[in-house]
Amino acid sequence: MMKTDTMSNANKPATNALLKQAHNNMPLGVADSYRYWGEENTVFVKSSLGCTITDADDQQFIDFRLAYGPIILGYRDSRIDQQVVAAITERGTISGFSTDLDSQVVELIKQMCPNIEKVRFANSGTEAVIGAVRTARGFTGRNKIVVVEGGFHGLYDEMMWKSDVDNWDSETEAAPKIAAFGGGIPEASREHLETVPLNDFAAIDEVFARVGDDIAAIVIEPILGNCGSIASTQEYMQKLRDICDANGTLLIMDEVKTGFRVAKGGAQELYGIHADLTTYAKAMGNGYPVAAFGGRKEVMDVISFGKNGVTHGGTYTANMIALSAAKATLTILNETNAYDTINKAGVDIQRVLSRVFTKHGIEHRFAGPDAMFGIHFGSQVPHNYRDWKKTDSDLYTEFAHNLIKSGIMLEPDSREPWFICESHKDIDLAKLEEIADAAMAKAIAGRK
Repeated sequence: MMKTDTMSNANKPATNALLKQAHNNMPLGVADSYRYWGEENTVFVKSSLGCTITDADDQQFIDFRLAYGPIILGYRDSRIDQQVVAAITERGTISGFSTDLDSQVVELIKQMCPNIEKVRFANSGTEAVIGAVRTARGFTGRNKIVVVEGGFHGLYDEMMWKSDVDNWDSETEAAPKIAAFGGGIPEASREHLETVPLNDFAAIDEVFARVGDDIAAIVIEPILGNCGSIASTQEYMQKLRDICDANGTLLIMDEVKTGFRVAKGGAQELYGIHADLTTYAKAMGNGYPVAAFGGRKEVMDVISFGKNGVTHGGTYTANMIALSAAKATLTILNETNAYDTINKAGVDIQRVLSRVFTKHGIEHRFAGPDAMFGIHFGSQVPHNYRDWKKTDSDLYTEFAHNLIKSGIMLEPDSREPWFICESHKDIDLAKLEEIADAAMAKAIAGRK
C-alpha cells in the first residue's frame, strides 16, 4: 500500500544524506542533469516493481514518468529479466562480434513496422538520431537538416539548438529566438540546421524555397514527446512526405518515444505514412539500454566501406543484454494483447483526471495517444510548441508537485507526457481520484 502522507526532502533523512554525498561526487549531485529537482525535491530510488517506485526513505509512488518512457510492460518484468539473465549466464554480455540475436530482433522489428527494411542498432536515442542523420546526409550528398519546434532529438551539439519558447514574448516577437540549450555548444554546429513550427505549411514551403537543394532530411517527432504529446496533423504529415518526395529529401521520423509504445508500428501506423528512416529506443527494451535506426534498404545500404560510404559502429552496439531484452519485449508486444491493456489503463486514468479537473472548473484538454498522453490546462489542444506557451503550465506544475508529495510520480513540467505501462492496469483508480482531487484543491488555494 503506498504512503499518501505529504513528504518532501525536508523530512527524508536518507535522501538528504545521499544527496549530500552525491554533491561531493557529481555536478549537481546527479548523473543526469534532469534528475536534479532542487535540494528539496531530488529523488533517490531504492527499488522499483510493476508501475511503482520506492525512494530511499521508503515512500512508494505510482509512477507515470517511467524513466521518460522506456518502461512499457512494467519495472522488473520477469518475462524480460529472465531472458536477459539467461543471455548473461549462457552467452555472455558482449563479444565484439555478431550473434544470431541481431537478425532475430531486426526481423521482429520488420514484422511490426512495415516501414523498415534494414536496421542498425545503437545504445541510446541520441546515438540512433546521429546515425540516421549521418546516413541521410551520406545518401543525399546534402548538408542541411530541418527540425520541427518542440521535438527532442538527443543531446548532441547540432540538435541542442532550440526555439527558446520559455523566454519568448509572443506580444512583441514574431518568433522565438533560436538559442543553444546550454553552454559548450559551438556556433558552428548550427550552420546546417533549420527550425520550423509544427503544423505550419507556409514555414515548410519557405525553408524549401530558400535552401531546398541542400536539405538532406526533415527530422520530426510525429507526436512531440517533450511537448505534451502535441501531434502533427494528418495533413501536415502528408505535406512533409510529399515535399520530401518532390525534393529528393529524406523524411526521418524520430520514434524514440512513440516507437513500440503507441502501436506495434509506432506513430507511422497511426498516420499511415511511412518515413525513409526511423529512430527507435526506450520502449523497445522495457528499460534496458537499446536503440536502433532503420528504413529503406537503398538508404541504409549507404552504410558501407565503399567510396563515400557512411561509417557506423559502436563497441556496445547490439550487445547481448540489450538484444535479449529487445527480443523478449517485442515478442510480448507483438503476440499478446498488451497494447489493449495499456490503452485501456490510459483511457481510465484520463477519465478520472478529467472528472477532477471539471469538478474544480479547470478547462483542460488531453493530447496524444492513450499510452503517452499530455495534459494541457486551457480551452484547446495546442497546435504547436508556441501554443503550449498559452496554456496554464504554472497551475499544472503546482498540481504535479502536490501529486508527487502524495505518492503519484510524474514530471512536474506539462511538456512531459504521462506514460502508461501494462502494470498500470492494477492501480486503484478511486485512490488516484482522491489524491488528484486534493492536489488540485491545494494548487488552486495556493493562488489565492
